[in-house]
Amino acid sequence: MRRHLLCWLALGLVAALTVTGAGAHGEPFNRFGVVEGFWLPDVVCELGAGWERIIFDWSQHQPSGPDDWHTLNVDDRWLAAARDCGREVVAIVKHTPAWATDGLPGPGVPRGLYLPVDDPGNVWANFIRRAAAYYAPRGVSRFIIWNEPDITRETYGYIFEGTLEDYFQLLKVAYLAARQGNPEAKIHLAGMTYWHDVNAGRRLYLDRLLERIVQDPAAARYGGYFDVVSLHIYFRTETVYDIVQATREALRRYGLDSKPIWINEMNAAPTDDPLWPVVRPQYQLDLEQQAAFLVQAAALGLAAGVERMAVYKFYDWSLPPGSEAFGLLRADGSRRPAFAAWQMVTREFGAVTQAELARSDRIEAVRLTRSDRQQLIAAWARTAEDARVRVGSAGDAAVLLNAYGQTLRIEPAAGYYTLELAGARCTRRDGCAVGGPPQILVQPQAAAPVLEVRDGAPVELVFSK
Repeated sequence: MRRHLLCWLALGLVAALTVTGAGAHGEPFNRFGVVEGFWLPDVVCELGAGWERIIFDWSQHQPSGPDDWHTLNVDDRWLAAARDCGREVVAIVKHTPAWATDGLPGPGVPRGLYLPVDDPGNVWANFIRRAAAYYAPRGVSRFIIWNEPDITRETYGYIFEGTLEDYFQLLKVAYLAARQGNPEAKIHLAGMTYWHDVNAGRRLYLDRLLERIVQDPAAARYGGYFDVVSLHIYFRTETVYDIVQATREALRRYGLDSKPIWINEMNAAPTDDPLWPVVRPQYQLDLEQQAAFLVQAAALGLAAGVERMAVYKFYDWSLPPGSEAFGLLRADGSRRPAFAAWQMVTREFGAVTQAELARSDRIEAVRLTRSDRQQLIAAWARTAEDARVRVGSAGDAAVLLNAYGQTLRIEPAAGYYTLELAGARCTRRDGCAVGGPPQILVQPQAAAPVLEVRDGAPVELVFSK
């Protein structure tokens, strides 16, 4: 890591003002989660994750026929450990068994999908109904229906070989069948990549899907056959806010803008980890950038109105050496700095009730208001240039946090705190994919101005939701 981080390590030894943890604020849920935390239940509990996504593999539940019911691929002990730690489990359902499709096992369209939901030949409806009923008393009531259907069949690694019409039917049947098994079940749209369509010059899959949903005569009666929109966002910090806004606009076009948006997967996987080097042609990122991305993405997600967010993934379990690594924990169980960053986000951002964003060409700043009447200003440089921000003082001293939750007590000068923001690490190929190391000022809630300073000339930043 770079030299300015080492300075924080030393400064972090100084005790600062008390910063209250999220768990003390009485918020209704912990919005920050992980993908597959079950491998190490004590560690994920220490992390403080409020929810986790687990694959509920249809082909493992029913490998040889509709009468099978094998649940060891979602061990009851995992679900019990999550409940004991206050962590909600969210299921992602995918992988068609070979017996249940005329297509390829895994991505194939389920046989009988267009039959009525109560028809025994609709094998997908039968499975979802049974899963919703079986897992309800075990604390699982949310089901993400498949994964990344916007990746087209000609692309290596595609996950669903059906058409958009097939996915709509998959979703509709899942919604109706799940509610039969558990009237409280919630159905989430599959997480989508966004860029797969954008890079191909196509209209967004989500936009096309929403258009198809509202054409269904009964869709309004059933809430569009879904309860939550899911997104996957990687590598570029600023796209978090922009993609969420584009998603919200798509929902608004079809009268569905009340639907919550979740980011089920987000991360900026490092290549330059000395303990796990990775060769990748694009996005050369170090450990500090991974941690910075998670803090910045969380702040931007809150500013964009995201209801919940999760890191993909918690642990690089059984990963071959040299493979692309996303984990907060490496395959050997050691912690990347991003672990501390996500722990800080969970603790400090957990009770945020309002968030607003301000952008200039050189910096991003997010103003976060917490239920304990503390206000946080999270700021970072957008470019390789160092930047400076001044925040009006609401008291005699404040706490300054870095991405890892290390604290420094600072005092105002002439009524302002000054944040010196180190520039981002930028490359010719990737540009400034991740902003520079973030700083977070914590002080009592106040209508204090936030100024960007250039060449000694301060300009007040304008925040908006």
